[in-house]
Amino acid sequence: MDTESAYSGYSYYSGRSRGSHRHGERSRDRHKSRSKESSRSEKSVTINAPPAEPLLGDQSVRGEEVQDDNWGETTTAVTGTSEHSLSQEDIVRISKDLDDSVGLDCKRYLNVALSVILGLVVFLTPLAFLILPHLLWPDRLRACGTACEGLFISVAFKLLILLLAVWALFFRPPRAGLPRIFVFRALLATLVLLFVLSYWLFYGVRILDSQDEDYQGIVQYAVSLVDALLFIHYLAIVLLELRQLQPFFSLCVTRSTDGATQHYNLGQLSIQRAAVVILENYYKDFPVHNPALLTASKSRAAKHLAGLKVYNVDGPGENNAAAGIAQSQSRAMIAAAARRRDSSHNELYYEEAEHERRVRKRRARLVVAVEEAFTHIRRMQEEEQKKAPGDVMDPREAAQAIFPSMARALQKYLRTTRQQHLHSMESIQQHLAFSITNNMTPKAFLESYLTTGPTLQYGKDRWLARQWTLISEASVTSGLKDGTVFLLKCIDFSLVVTTKKIPYIQLAEEFIDPKSHKFMLRLQSETSV
Repeated sequence: MDTESAYSGYSYYSGRSRGSHRHGERSRDRHKSRSKESSRSEKSVTINAPPAEPLLGDQSVRGEEVQDDNWGETTTAVTGTSEHSLSQEDIVRISKDLDDSVGLDCKRYLNVALSVILGLVVFLTPLAFLILPHLLWPDRLRACGTACEGLFISVAFKLLILLLAVWALFFRPPRAGLPRIFVFRALLATLVLLFVLSYWLFYGVRILDSQDEDYQGIVQYAVSLVDALLFIHYLAIVLLELRQLQPFFSLCVTRSTDGATQHYNLGQLSIQRAAVVILENYYKDFPVHNPALLTASKSRAAKHLAGLKVYNVDGPGENNAAAGIAQSQSRAMIAAAARRRDSSHNELYYEEAEHERRVRKRRARLVVAVEEAFTHIRRMQEEEQKKAPGDVMDPREAAQAIFPSMARALQKYLRTTRQQHLHSMESIQQHLAFSITNNMTPKAFLESYLTTGPTLQYGKDRWLARQWTLISEASVTSGLKDGTVFLLKCIDFSLVVTTKKIPYIQLAEEFIDPKSHKFMLRLQSETSV
């Protein structure tokens, strides 16, 4: 029994040695052969290895701490042991999002096409009212006097004003693709269509059928149509732009992963339009989402669980003692977990203190390296001023020349703060060339790396959130109400939005008599000396 226990223990440690990179091929083969022999001779000893997830967590933590100094490894890679690897379901979901984006593009172009068609019908209708009598019964029309000709000028300028107003209000680049129709815009389009159809119906019955000879009345009829269209455009401005200006609700937006929170005051908007406003503000107000910062707690829990090992010394064949074995294993794990729970806060405290110390140390090294590099740039600029104009180095070449002197310190700092996936070597060199071109200080250059900026500061490939899904119990076309809760979900996280109504504020006035502030100072002539 002791021999078997020794062999089984040796097989366990040989298995760990096989996973190490510090031994040669000969040592690996020797351990493999001995582990095979031990597995053949093992009869009654069963070792329950730690779960796979904690082991992967430990490996991922060690892999983040021990890395090479090559920029090629700082980029995000899809691997089998990464905590952020893509599964088959993620790939299918991404492909589905791409298909949905194609459908949204078709929907957007269809909406633009319908809007253009409706706009052409609206603008060509008054012109058709004026041209058709000249084409169908020109001989029977009465002569157009001075007042009639003045109406031509009125129609022309009103149509020009209407054209510019419609272009400014409706033909702006779309900010987002909404899941449902915009209710007010659809209502206005329906109103305009019914209005134009009713004018055409009246024009066909009263003017075309009877071939009216009063051309001045026909021109006035066209002017009335243009005036009505201008009033409808004013109604569109009120419903689409002015109605939402006064704030009525306070929306609290919380990111589900790290708890970042912002508050926004919005007016009377539908849920889908409020979601668009929140996403527009999200990219400029929220710090960029960094999944690497969220793995510390997971790796810490995995490290604690990885230390729990349960040994079954009775073998799998002892069915009578299975219940006792399970109870003893559970008691051992509970006791070990309780002991680790008592000391976990100390470990957390010292881990955070050590991490902060490393960050401060590498930040100081980075600041010194960048200041030395910029000092070298100033010396180079002073030397280049003495050279011929053709020998002057451009900012791009200067950035490439001084970048190696600060690359190592910057790389270590970004890895310590887990920002290496947010900055590529090309983007850093471009930012360095931009800083040199605009004569920026080292502090201004480092500000983009020392502090986490908003999402728009980084490239689109670093956003990790393009396709959003709106989840709401209420209809997304309904307006905001007190207590409304909805989610904006993307691949990596979600934004939880809660709505609170801004309370009604009652102000009271209190009048203070100006005479109540007056006082009199009396001086006595007889004073003690």
